[in-house]
Amino acid sequence: MGKYANEARDLLEYIGGKENVGAVTHCATRMRFVLQDPSLANKEKIEGLKCVKGVFSQAGQFQVIIGNDVSVFYNEFVELSGANSVSKEDAKSAAKNNMNFIQRLMANLAEIFSPIIPALIVGGLVLGFRNIIGDVKMFEDGTKTLVEMSQFWAGLHSFLWIIGEAIFHFLPVGIVWAVTKKMGTTQILGIVLGITLVSPQLLNAYAVAGGGEIPVWDFGFAQIDMIGYQGQVIPAILAGFVLVYLERGLRKICPSSISMIVVPFFALIPAVLLAHTVLGPIGWTIGEWISSVVYAGLTSTFGWLFAAIFGFAYAPLVITGLHHMTNAIDLQLIAEMGGTSLWPMIALSNIAQGSAVLAMVFLQSKDSDAKQVNVPACISAYLGVTEPALFGVNMKYMFPFIAGMIGSSAAAIISVSSGAMANSIGVGGIPGILSMQTSSMGSFALSMVVAIVIPFVLTMILGRRKLPTYQPVQN
Repeated sequence: MGKYANEARDLLEYIGGKENVGAVTHCATRMRFVLQDPSLANKEKIEGLKCVKGVFSQAGQFQVIIGNDVSVFYNEFVELSGANSVSKEDAKSAAKNNMNFIQRLMANLAEIFSPIIPALIVGGLVLGFRNIIGDVKMFEDGTKTLVEMSQFWAGLHSFLWIIGEAIFHFLPVGIVWAVTKKMGTTQILGIVLGITLVSPQLLNAYAVAGGGEIPVWDFGFAQIDMIGYQGQVIPAILAGFVLVYLERGLRKICPSSISMIVVPFFALIPAVLLAHTVLGPIGWTIGEWISSVVYAGLTSTFGWLFAAIFGFAYAPLVITGLHHMTNAIDLQLIAEMGGTSLWPMIALSNIAQGSAVLAMVFLQSKDSDAKQVNVPACISAYLGVTEPALFGVNMKYMFPFIAGMIGSSAAAIISVSSGAMANSIGVGGIPGILSMQTSSMGSFALSMVVAIVIPFVLTMILGRRKLPTYQPVQN
């Protein structure tokens, strides 16, 4: 008998039996089920299993948090149940049958940006490090930077820019590739299309924004502006989807004997032409509009109110999956404004939810079962991954969740009011300070203190009143 044989048997029963399991897979800590009828799952009984650290539904999947032993549990569950084991990608695809239009849209957006987030995090850290050594005057009574004091650091500062440039200036290449990867079409065509958006032959997008003279391709009867789309998000997404649907359509009608020649040629060339004549200008205009509206909201007289609402609402957005839309907005702000004030509030929300869990660690210090959930969830949230904290602890009792939202809102007001701005999306949570612009590190540090103290204190106060008789919310 395996280590989790009894719990696996009970989970199968409580989830509605084998007939209710359309597909099952797992990630680093969670079992992910696609259920035929999610209402048959008894969440109360599932949460009562000793090995289960939380239960929630997201993106059409019923997810059960097991922890680091999830792979062992998964193998025993599949062996016992004979359930349909699939890959994570297949599970995501099957789960979309349980989503509405908005949820499917957000899921697709998330899958486009997920593969490029590690590069964006590296880019943000690199730019933050360059700012520290190149902009902070720490030497000779605050008159010189490290770069000005040392040729080594000056050389390193210059060298690291090739990484920042590769990630942010050539971002459309990664986005178009991610679109083709997600949609299952030819990825190299996506890469080529992305390169045509940032070719050195084109006038750099940043020069266009600065009022540079735009060269043209002159066809006699028409001219096309030779504009690059460095750092632009929406033009790349639009171009990527046009390429995808051109390729898909051609493959349906083209004989297989000539498809290797015909499909790439007649998919790529029209996609490039449309990208530079229609999609690029439209995408650029949409992007400017979105970034201008968000930036105006953040910097207006009522910026504090915008920040308060966003800081309070971000954790609920994570629960619905709608938070993925902020990636595109952040990247557009970076391209248009040279940084983002939105992402710091996201990092602060992660910290606030982690701080609420930290209070629960103290409140439930004598509960060994709770400690096994609380401590890893707190660490995870402080490092930017809040799902274990949200679903495993805070939403289970609700008052820590609300305390985290209040603390996040207060911290967001300070962050926005002080003009805190990040170079890029970075590691969420406490390490997020490394991605901040140098001039914003002090104000962001103050915001972090608020995001730690307020949720912790509120949760401690409410917990001491509620926990002795408080019953967890039944999902």
